[in-house]
Amino acid sequence: MWKQPWGYLEGWTICAGIFITGMILQFSLGKIEHESFRFPVNLITGGLFLLFLFSFHLTSKKINRLQWFAGYSAGITSLASLLFLVIIMGLTRQLPSSLDVSEEDWFVRMGFMQMTVSWSFILLSFYFLWILGLIILRKLSRFKWKDTGFILNHAGLFIAFFAAILGSSDLQRLRLVAPLNTPEWRATDEKNNMVELPLAIELNAFTIDEYPPKLMLLDNITGEVLPRKKPVTVSVETFPTVVELLDWKLEIVEYLPLAAGISNQDTINYVEFGGEGATSVLFIKSRNLIDGTVKEGWVSSGNHRFPYAYLKLNEKASLIMPDREPKRFASDVTVYTQEGNRKDAVIEVNKPLSIAGWKIYQLSYDDVMGKWSQYSVFELVKDPWLPVVYSGIAMLLAGSIFLFLSAPKRSI
Repeated sequence: MWKQPWGYLEGWTICAGIFITGMILQFSLGKIEHESFRFPVNLITGGLFLLFLFSFHLTSKKINRLQWFAGYSAGITSLASLLFLVIIMGLTRQLPSSLDVSEEDWFVRMGFMQMTVSWSFILLSFYFLWILGLIILRKLSRFKWKDTGFILNHAGLFIAFFAAILGSSDLQRLRLVAPLNTPEWRATDEKNNMVELPLAIELNAFTIDEYPPKLMLLDNITGEVLPRKKPVTVSVETFPTVVELLDWKLEIVEYLPLAAGISNQDTINYVEFGGEGATSVLFIKSRNLIDGTVKEGWVSSGNHRFPYAYLKLNEKASLIMPDREPKRFASDVTVYTQEGNRKDAVIEVNKPLSIAGWKIYQLSYDDVMGKWSQYSVFELVKDPWLPVVYSGIAMLLAGSIFLFLSAPKRSI
């Protein structure tokens, strides 16, 4: 080993040495803190890396043994070693990078459950980028038109991966709670620290579209949904209607999507009510298909203001309406920026708002109040390096297209 020309054995040995070095650093220094590499530290680090990479490339032209780092053996072993850690990351539950794991077991402290901030992963990533960069520079120094696709592919991968690593420290992911009709510019980070934003969000209105009400049978003794192993539900999508649920035929006589309960001496009656806290109710006539037992009454999912209502069918089972599931929830907002700009928009799940370099996502709301929620919870994400990552991906795709179009045609 270590005799010229080097091969795969030397490549695996170098990767193993880098991995062990990362483990030693992880054990002695702990995980890498993102705060230590934010702008401009990451930009300086990236510039120095590129400077040393280019200097090494020029030196390797004069020292033949250094040219091994721009060869296939070094490229394959570095890529395989990095993929090995990526596979571990994919098979292992990853914890938030901000979480303190100093008191956890050795597997967690060694960074396997916080892979993106572990020393071994970062060192092997930079080693792979080092090898990839040397391969690109060697191809460029001997440029031929037929190498265009190869260079675009590899350069695109280099730019995307390099920018993703450097930019991870500048990525901001914040949580903002916007109350109704009150502009809010303060958010919290992953460590629950307060952050003042260069923009403010005012919630004008919050709306929820719900799925049709469902009905199910509940065991009066155990409280389990029937049948126990495979619960059955029916959805009331039209009104009036007749549905069957296990041994019962249910006639939906009346449906009030927004109602209020009025208590009498022994019963609760429901009337239409459009105010805050209104709940969904169904008046149902039920008949047992086996013994002909007839029961009727109100069924409601209830909410923070009105209790749920159930219909006791017999000693064994009762008919209930579970909480209605949200189909869509959205926030009508006005966003103000420091530059004096104003933008009105509706933000909903998977339809974020982009403004001033931020992406604003609908995250959640007051689960207790439901459709009457007085606030919305947003996630704000800012990644200034994302355009660079996208440009690398575009180069990679362009290289793939070039290789496809320039492939030699085979005669049949």
